[in-house]
Amino acid sequence: MSLQTMLPPAPAYSLLTVRDPFSDEIIGQVVQSDAADVAEIMARARLGASLSRELTRFERHAILARAARLLEDRADEASALIVREAGKTIVQARKEVGRAITTLSLSAETARSFQGEVIPFDAYEGSADRRGWYTREPLGVILAITPYNDALNLVAHKLGPAIAGGNSVILKPSQFTPLTAQLLVEVLTSAGLPDEIVTLVHGDRHLAQALVSVRDIRMVSFTGGFATGEAIARAAGLKRLAMELGGNAPVLVFADAGIPAAVEACVSGAFWAAGQNCVGAQRLLVARPVYDEFRDRLAARTSSLTAGDPADPSVDVGPMISQAAAERAEAAVDDAVAAGARVIAGHRREGSVYWPTAVENVDATSGLWTEEVFAPVVALMPFDTEHEAVARANDVEYALHAAVFTSDVTRALRVAESLEAGGVMINDSSDYRVDSMPFGGAKYGSMGREGVRFAFEEMTQPKVTCIAL
Repeated sequence: MSLQTMLPPAPAYSLLTVRDPFSDEIIGQVVQSDAADVAEIMARARLGASLSRELTRFERHAILARAARLLEDRADEASALIVREAGKTIVQARKEVGRAITTLSLSAETARSFQGEVIPFDAYEGSADRRGWYTREPLGVILAITPYNDALNLVAHKLGPAIAGGNSVILKPSQFTPLTAQLLVEVLTSAGLPDEIVTLVHGDRHLAQALVSVRDIRMVSFTGGFATGEAIARAAGLKRLAMELGGNAPVLVFADAGIPAAVEACVSGAFWAAGQNCVGAQRLLVARPVYDEFRDRLAARTSSLTAGDPADPSVDVGPMISQAAAERAEAAVDDAVAAGARVIAGHRREGSVYWPTAVENVDATSGLWTEEVFAPVVALMPFDTEHEAVARANDVEYALHAAVFTSDVTRALRVAESLEAGGVMINDSSDYRVDSMPFGGAKYGSMGREGVRFAFEEMTQPKVTCIAL
């Protein structure tokens, strides 16, 4: 039984209306919970934790593997829903569905492959008569709070490893994309997952705040904004926290790089998902000898992109998640221009669609350079030395990915070691990611790692069993 069917009918509960960010058409409604429902939500989640722990590792594996197959069967439906609810282009939505299938498949394998190992007690003096092992055991109830920009795959990255580890999950997806999360939960229950193991709830920040502080929640896994992450950390108390709080990816392009290839990678990295991408290329640091060539090529390639209806396969960039988000992006560029920046491509808005935009001469103290813009906006700056480029790249408080373009392998490795980031892509876009790799931030606010195996380890705890012979 879903949480929605357990709740009293309206008017006791409010309805959240879900709209298409491009057309503003209503595409669905969901029942919202509030802080008064937390006791009921927790009762269901505690039952789910008991049921999840009782599943054998093979049963968890089998459920997740079936879910991957069922999602593949519903790939067209899921892709179309992502287009309508999140505004991704159909090409991008299909890729996200494919990645979510991979995430579930990886979770299935993790359920039976990463469960502990034998401990060689007799390798230590005084323990020759001991034998034993450790297993990875569930934490219990996990609260997962997910964003809109990868409305399916980021939910899969929370649910898959949590289920593989024998936990239950309270899932609170973005208010913009609840229907996509609901589809994934339906897929999991259709695959045989007991209903109570995932409790899907919808609500505003007041519900989230009430849940975060519940003592019996053993872990909060959050992907979203920096300010919200800080608020969660203050309220959570003694529990595990895994947070991905965004980035501001620098890309360093050296004079010996293949400029056409670097431009293509930066355009893809900057404007994928309308720039609503935490590892998207935002700050392009380009060696001065090739700066003019790079800038002119980037401006021409950016101007060639089409923006508009995400259901149209010929469209490169869809809408932002809302008109308000597009207006914020437009205002950020306006502010930068007022401070001396120059637009070299884009800076045009129609409703929630903001055309891919490139700017140069950006003040290094402006928000467009120092903060995550989370929009289809990229800023260029020349550099003269490697040391200068690395210092500029590292001059932010938080970081996820960075990228380096050079044909000199020694320089590439040296710079990669110097960059303060959770991942460095060499001769590739900063937004490259596979779902098996460790993924997370560096510096202030970095907590934990995603990537199926690594999230599984965050969501479980070792338990030692030792026998004295």
